[in-house]
Amino acid sequence: STAFEQIHTPGLQSRSRCRAAHSPRAFGMVSTRTQGSALPPHGGGRAEAKEAKLALAVSGIFFAFSYFAVLQEDVFRKSYGADNERFKATFLVLVVERGVNTIAGLLGVTLFGGSGVKVPVSAILSSGVSQMFAMAASNEALRYVSFPTQVLGKSCKMVPVMIGGIAAGRKFPASQYVQVAVITLGVVIFNFGKPAKGGGGEDSSYGLTLIGLSLVMDFATSMMQDRVKVATKRANPGREGARTSMFESMLWTNASGTVVALALAAVTGHLTDGVAFCSRHPEVTAAIGLYALASVVGQLFIYFTITEFDPLVLSTVTTTRKIFSTVYSVLRHPSSSLNPVQWSGCGVVFAMLGWEVVEKYVKSLSVKRLSAKTA
Repeated sequence: STAFEQIHTPGLQSRSRCRAAHSPRAFGMVSTRTQGSALPPHGGGRAEAKEAKLALAVSGIFFAFSYFAVLQEDVFRKSYGADNERFKATFLVLVVERGVNTIAGLLGVTLFGGSGVKVPVSAILSSGVSQMFAMAASNEALRYVSFPTQVLGKSCKMVPVMIGGIAAGRKFPASQYVQVAVITLGVVIFNFGKPAKGGGGEDSSYGLTLIGLSLVMDFATSMMQDRVKVATKRANPGREGARTSMFESMLWTNASGTVVALALAAVTGHLTDGVAFCSRHPEVTAAIGLYALASVVGQLFIYFTITEFDPLVLSTVTTTRKIFSTVYSVLRHPSSSLNPVQWSGCGVVFAMLGWEVVEKYVKSLSVKRLSAKTA
């Protein structure tokens, strides 16, 4: 699973609920779509335009992040050269990936303008650092666990969120407790279904610990993003629904991640070792560059989808993408093939993720029907 999908979605759903009152112009983009408005009698053209946008959004997220996952494996799990060397400079990759996203955010702000609100830069910078650490732990884990294990492990992101919420006195629907319990059970089944170590010794305890750390940082990022929204409101009193644009968020979030990743790359030796590795194996350089570009494209399509459509669309696409990437990884690497018990564990996890999507769809229909009755 890509950390991008896991990290960038918290808080965005609440953002989408304000679309009816706030035009997508606030995101530095122009849209002719009016949320909730009925099509005119001869609105076939608008309907077709909406369908074209949906197709663009779905295909953009699916292919960008699917390619992102392939490149992630190529960078961190592939052996290079006669000596079968593996790339270890995780922080160097993050410097490139975060740096490219920072440039994209800067270009967006320059070309489309900002939101016009006072941006809580320090709060966004903090969330960017925790986001970078979540991605670093997730990427580093791939050196010690298989891709399917990483995907399933990251599917447990609701566990730390729920634990933190319960500690804070928050209550959750019974269905969410069931989902978390069953997803955790699926991951347990998957791990107990692994054959005894014989070759490769995949999925070390250290790799699983890194996935756990990534989940904790996902939770911290989610909390910090909530603080960003609160800080934005406080910095802009009297401006209802004040929020930063997508490009402002991209700029400052990735800028802090770039700086911290660069410092850690220098201290840990990832900078010099990574550059030396890339000079010995130029194909890694290409993979890292494409990896960074895929992350930019994926992030832009996520914001586009949230701005133009219901959050359910994003949930559906990302869930489908996880299933596809897992199956494709197994087919692409026969040495990492799964046995029937492991496939059953995968099935349990993905079934619960699918249930979550269906539940959101039912709730969405209920809200629309209620709105229609009160209108």
